[in-house]
Amino acid sequence: MARKKKEKQQATPTELELAIMQVLWELGAGTVEEVRSALQEKGRPLAPSSIRTMLAILQEKQYVTREPLRRGYLYRPLVSAEKARRRILQDIVQRAFAGSAAALVSALMGTDLVSEKELARIKALIKEQEGGK
Repeated sequence: MARKKKEKQQATPTELELAIMQVLWELGAGTVEEVRSALQEKGRPLAPSSIRTMLAILQEKQYVTREPLRRGYLYRPLVSAEKARRRILQDIVQRAFAGSAAALVSALMGTDLVSEKELARIKALIKEQEGGK
């Protein structure tokens, strides 16, 4: 079943959409050709038509805006990388952990994704959030 317009606007980006967003965050703005070239340099070659399609989806999701050029469009991010990360985390917490951030943290701790160094940093962040207690 197709997503409703409001659901699509609030949807988090896919892996490919995030790769395109990363390019736009790095460039500040870019044309289809500039995005294609940057993706190719990162080992992710895509046809210009595929990039146009992805950018149209990102525009519908309200992640990018476009302004007309003499030929084509210039695409700009509407959402910062930080805001996109927050949206993705909120989506993961809601969908995979029944809204529980503690369940997400617990799941992370049960993996090898958190090194000793990262654990120390996490503890420092928690202490900082608590006001240095």
